[in-house]
Amino acid sequence: MQSDRPVIEGAYLRDILDQPRALDETLASLESSKTLHQLVARLQAGKFKAVVLTGMGSSFHALHPLNIKLINHGLTAMMVETSELLYYGNRLFDPKTLIVAVSQSGQSAEIVRLLEINHGKSSIIAITNTPGSPLAERADATILSQAGQEFSVSCKTYLTALMASQWLGDLVCQRDSRSTRQELKAASPAVRDYLAHWREHVQELAPMLKGTRHLFLVGRGSSLAAVGTGALIIKESDHFQAEGMSSAAFRHGPFEMLSDGTFVLVFAGDHKTRELNHRLCDDVRETQGRAELVGEGAASPPCALPAAPRSIHPILEILPVQMVTLALAAQEGREAGRFELSSKITTKE
Repeated sequence: MQSDRPVIEGAYLRDILDQPRALDETLASLESSKTLHQLVARLQAGKFKAVVLTGMGSSFHALHPLNIKLINHGLTAMMVETSELLYYGNRLFDPKTLIVAVSQSGQSAEIVRLLEINHGKSSIIAITNTPGSPLAERADATILSQAGQEFSVSCKTYLTALMASQWLGDLVCQRDSRSTRQELKAASPAVRDYLAHWREHVQELAPMLKGTRHLFLVGRGSSLAAVGTGALIIKESDHFQAEGMSSAAFRHGPFEMLSDGTFVLVFAGDHKTRELNHRLCDDVRETQGRAELVGEGAASPPCALPAAPRSIHPILEILPVQMVTLALAAQEGREAGRFELSSKITTKE
């Protein structure tokens, strides 16, 4: 079945289609500087008591896979939104805390305030898309992504932040760099293969989403990156209310909202909790709601991820949500991703 409305093509769509190029150039640029190597060595030697991962919006959500990786490596890691860190986590600004700060612009209000408050207390590793920004200039070590200029909604900056943070995590965990690069190298062709069918994906999703009043995105583990970012970009792109949460949290209350007007996008995730997510998808379908599973081998082509190393699934999982943003916009006859009330860089707290 096809949508009866065409997709209004604009700068946001062009950014989506530019994602393979952004991933290729980011991977080619990833190198460990002397300062970054020293910070990683200090972390491995136990010189830091905690690693605080911080950002806002999609930059924050992109940190979920890194957080899990560091915890599994035996490190004390925590995710704290920069806005909360500034006012309620002040004691974390300490020489024995290593901060990993992600900001696409490197100059959002919260990041600039963090740099002022920290003022040399904690060492900072920055992941940003903007050389010359306050974060890039004032961090102890900076990892630059190569997404290039982005029109509005985070897409290629989000994917490249995920790539950079995965590379950093593998560096910290002393994983063989050749294996890391080989897996990351698979990201761009996988994204390109999926996006080659973007029109078909949107045309199939549009009728599936018709009549949706309540849209939920749920998952566990590293999939929480796509869950959080996905809900955010749907609201930004389409002015459509969407909520992202863990699969378990969905059972604790929102399950009561199931009806023929409720659509749940369930991310299959990795082997640890995949069966739980499959079961949730089945339960939603059996209880009046509509649900689609996102993962390799998914029944619906727009939700089927390309075959790729498990480590790059967080990069691939956001692609079906990007198609959802285009499908919802097509239903309303509007251009996805064109801001009307906000701007690309948030300059007010």
